[in-house]
Amino acid sequence: MPIKSFGQMAHTFKNYEAKNWSKNVDIGKSVDLKNDFPKLETNPDKTKSFGEFLADSVAQVNNLQHTAESAMQKLASGESKNLHETLLAVERADIAFKQMNQVRTKVIDVYKEIMRMQV
Repeated sequence: MPIKSFGQMAHTFKNYEAKNWSKNVDIGKSVDLKNDFPKLETNPDKTKSFGEFLADSVAQVNNLQHTAESAMQKLASGESKNLHETLLAVERADIAFKQMNQVRTKVIDVYKEIMRMQV
């Protein structure tokens, strides 16, 4: 049964007993926070336009959202018992989405400012 809302997710976490997941939690070995995030390509030969950079960033955020959704579904169905990895995937997707939203807001503000300029 996939999780369809945050209420269902909260209910799942609330009813998930600590003895079920504490056996699987070995944060030091299974989670490497230094290598979890995608690295930006720094190839000076290939230059991207701002639009291409934004499109790639949106695609990365979308991939993180799909990864988080998949992790939640696996946890809810019982296929995975790694609660900490699921929460990390959800938080990673949330942070990426918030950052993307801030960039979008700044781009819109700049566009409005340019439109107000008198020629």
